[in-house]
Amino acid sequence: MRAHRESSADLLLRADAPDYVSANRGQITQPSLDVRRERFRQYLGTTRFSEYIDVVPPIVRVSDDGSLGWVIVQVRATGVQTTQEGGSKPLAFESAWIELYERREGSWYRIGNVSNFRP
Repeated sequence: MRAHRESSADLLLRADAPDYVSANRGQITQPSLDVRRERFRQYLGTTRFSEYIDVVPPIVRVSDDGSLGWVIVQVRATGVQTTQEGGSKPLAFESAWIELYERREGSWYRIGNVSNFRP
């Protein structure tokens, strides 16, 4: 949430593992950290959120052995996005996703994401 509000790709990706997997828009990909960073820098650099909030409280679970965890979230966002022509356009969406985490050498790493947007 804070990374979106502060438009910070580095903050958003600080716990991402290099072997990250994404399932989105009917496709499974394994984008490199550099590709993810550039994608989020572009997106967050052109977007100013006036609202980025949880629609429902996040659901968090950790495996019994403490090695894996996940969170399911649903957010609503509104704001303004800068166009390539230098103008601006309104932005509004609601999205839900699951983030997968793995504990490695005492630290948590985000290892995957499955997401979707409300039509």
